Amino acid sequence: MAASSKPSLSGFARALIQHGHLQEADALACSAHGGEGSNAFIHEVAQRGLMSSAAMAAFAAETFGYPLLDITTFDGSALAREAVDRKLMQKHQVVPLARRQNRITLAIADPSNIRALDEIRFQTGLQLDLVIAEADKLRHTVDALLESAAETLKELTGEAFDMDLLHQESAQHQRDEDEASEVDDAPVVRFIQKVLIDAINEGASDVHFEPYEKYYRIRVRTDGILRDIAQPPLLLKDKIAARIKVISRLDISEKRVPQDGRMKLALSKNKAIDFRVSTLPTLYGEKIVMRILDPGSAMLGIDALGYDPDQKEALLAAIDRPYGMILVTGPTGSGKTVSLYTCLNLLNKPGVNISTAEDPAEINLPGINQVNINEKAGLGFSTALRAFLRQDPDIIMVGEIRDLETAEISVKAAQTGHLVMSTVHTNDAPTTLERLKNMGVAPFNIASSVILITAQRLARRLCACKKPADIPEEALREAGFSAMELDGSWQPYGPVGCERCKGSGYKGRVGIYQVMPVSDAIAHIIMTGGNSIDIAAQAAREGVRDLRQSGLLKVKQGITSLAEVLASTNE
Repeated sequence: MAASSKPSLSGFARALIQHGHLQEADALACSAHGGEGSNAFIHEVAQRGLMSSAAMAAFAAETFGYPLLDITTFDGSALAREAVDRKLMQKHQVVPLARRQNRITLAIADPSNIRALDEIRFQTGLQLDLVIAEADKLRHTVDALLESAAETLKELTGEAFDMDLLHQESAQHQRDEDEASEVDDAPVVRFIQKVLIDAINEGASDVHFEPYEKYYRIRVRTDGILRDIAQPPLLLKDKIAARIKVISRLDISEKRVPQDGRMKLALSKNKAIDFRVSTLPTLYGEKIVMRILDPGSAMLGIDALGYDPDQKEALLAAIDRPYGMILVTGPTGSGKTVSLYTCLNLLNKPGVNISTAEDPAEINLPGINQVNINEKAGLGFSTALRAFLRQDPDIIMVGEIRDLETAEISVKAAQTGHLVMSTVHTNDAPTTLERLKNMGVAPFNIASSVILITAQRLARRLCACKKPADIPEEALREAGFSAMELDGSWQPYGPVGCERCKGSGYKGRVGIYQVMPVSDAIAHIIMTGGNSIDIAAQAAREGVRDLRQSGLLKVKQGITSLAEVLASTNE
């Protein structure tokens, strides 16, 4: 009878006894007091000081033939957390590290726990590749992964978060109760909330929901780099798409054409984040991209943007003028909108009338009259500009100059006492003037209206964990440094990687600028038929640094790495 009352020992416990690491009596006592499951047994052994978690993990790796991993060094934001049900993660104390097609890498403390492994295989339908991790570190990692979205947001805002926000938002704006009820799935709502909050927490600019033939992935763009954060089950793709479309006031029944919408996520009573939502029909479902629009980015101030002192002085002098045109150029995602809004924020005073025409308005600023372009309704940039001029404006911001009509109205406004700001899609400042000429704007009008052009790129900023980089002098010269600059008075730095930057070596981004005032000499070149090469040569004589030179200056200052500058100013 006494023998039958003994608690059963796990395969891991029997292995410890067999190899002389544990006495049978101690193993039985730990099994009896630790509770059900091998993780409880391991915890009890460590609590009693019979063997440390680290020693048990090393033993498990050696005995069962699996790799040993220090899970604290793993990038927590890159975990395939959605691949395994949260209840199973908590029940068996396992962490899904990565997923590749039909296989998942799983961190576990006891690889002999066949019941747990079978349950996870059944739930996921995936093959398991095991690695061993220390039980106490696993427990902390699981607790962190299971932390509720409300708690995560509370740390961000200092206030509690209403988990029903998205549900209420969708209920308020749904077009068809029957259709909306089909996607009224609480787990899906909570999942979307968690994804968006995590993206906000790490400073992401975009969230991508991407369906493919055999899997569905979610990626975020942080500091310009896209990274996988989740791979939810493929069968959820339609529910996730429908829920996002309901929240964004889009037609959930229309899946054949692209749609654009907006939604707002209230983080607290005083803070809200806007999202610009774009849907795109693909072969295997609707891809959705959500652009995160944080009004706080326009409040950072001009010093936070990364302008060098002389560039900042030239820009402030231009926006302080009563009339003329200021143009910002660069590729999509180079921070043009933030630069323009930073300038508008400096000019936004009670005695000034400011109007903007955008497609769409990305950042809402009180005190500025913002108009969303709606081409289908006949409200284009040129139409909005004409309306502005009848409303006594002081400053006009045009989202983009795309055609001759918009360009000509903007030029006339700049010539008749208004300060006009806009963007043009060109590679650098000199080619912007040539682009206007190619649109059909008369050279005299360009020369008499444009007062300054800023070209810009964004490069990743080195994290505080940076280290001196050993770069050959030949490579530095090839990048653009002169022999005089390579005098040994400065040191280039490179990325390392730490917990703060999640192993990337970079944290945040910094602007690289070419700020070119239109001088009398440059205006003369424009009116006498000169091209962008002539303009660039004159600008260089006047001390205007091109994008590469501005980037190299930031390498000298230790702000970014040479590799980042070469990538963002590829010539």
